Amino acid sequence: MNRKCIVDPQSFSQKNVCGFLIIIFCIALLAAPVSAVTLTPGSSTSGSATISNGDPVYINGIATGHPQNGLQVWFVGYNTAKISTVTVNADNTYSYELKSADTQNLASGQYIVIVQHPMMNGQFDIVYSPATGKVINKQLGDGMSIFQLTSGGSLQSTDAASALMQAINSQNIDDTFATASFYINPPQALVNPIPDHRVGDKFTISGSTNLAVGDKLTVDVYSSSFTPTSKSQNGEYSGASGVVEVEQGSNGYNRWSFAIDSAGFKPDEYMVKVSGIIQDVTGSTTFNILQSLPATTQVPQTVATTLPVTTPVSAIATTPVECTQTPTTTHSALPLWISACGVLATIVILKLKK
Repeated sequence: MNRKCIVDPQSFSQKNVCGFLIIIFCIALLAAPVSAVTLTPGSSTSGSATISNGDPVYINGIATGHPQNGLQVWFVGYNTAKISTVTVNADNTYSYELKSADTQNLASGQYIVIVQHPMMNGQFDIVYSPATGKVINKQLGDGMSIFQLTSGGSLQSTDAASALMQAINSQNIDDTFATASFYINPPQALVNPIPDHRVGDKFTISGSTNLAVGDKLTVDVYSSSFTPTSKSQNGEYSGASGVVEVEQGSNGYNRWSFAIDSAGFKPDEYMVKVSGIIQDVTGSTTFNILQSLPATTQVPQTVATTLPVTTPVSAIATTPVECTQTPTTTHSALPLWISACGVLATIVILKLKK
């Protein structure tokens, strides 16, 4: 007996698709690495893109995969290259520190931190040779030199960082990396402009700085006329002083503030001086304390009132009007006179005939 096999095309199609997806899923599971790798460099402790010379810098992040050899950290900048290794904690976190001594004498400019992960083979394929100052690719033969990082003929700053990232990112390298960057400038402490105040006012003096959050500044406010006196003289001091802590700021700079109560101040010009306790940095400005502030001139307010407007005759704009005149017949005075004379002459002639 011949049997016909009837297949439902829709059912066949759905089964094939499901089977195909299961196969793909199994292949993906087999091909996937044991653990994902995520590098997050984070930011410096100052919370800003500008770091002051002498301030420490911390790069904190997460690196999964539990690399036994840790992470390789490249710190690259102007005439500077420092290569270190940091361990990854059990919770996948890591921390890299540039100490105050590391940043104290650095030149102003941009600095880049590259955090390198060894990935699946567990070894760093791009390494630095302290003996030659070269960056080496260990996957090429016995180790081929890629470029000069230190010593004579070395690449500078961002060029070296760019070449290093290209090397780690090349096809025959399974390492991966993440980056962070910041600028280093000499210490700065700026004081915002202060308006005049009167005796007894309470106000705040503030400013900005590239010092790290937590750094301390001394703030001195004193009368311009104050001078040191001998013990026998009665020297009147008017002012205030204290220590403030740098707080988180924005736009690349942190901020500081100092509260003033001028109840005991005498009317005078006052100096404000801000100084770093550890860093060699100062900033200053002046303002006035007055017995009373000048009275502000009251400007009479004009009340807008709608009034009828009288327009001068000469200012009235006349619009030409087009008129159509009806033709009229005019009578001249001369023909009437001639007619009257004719009638009169006729009367005279008739009387003469009689």
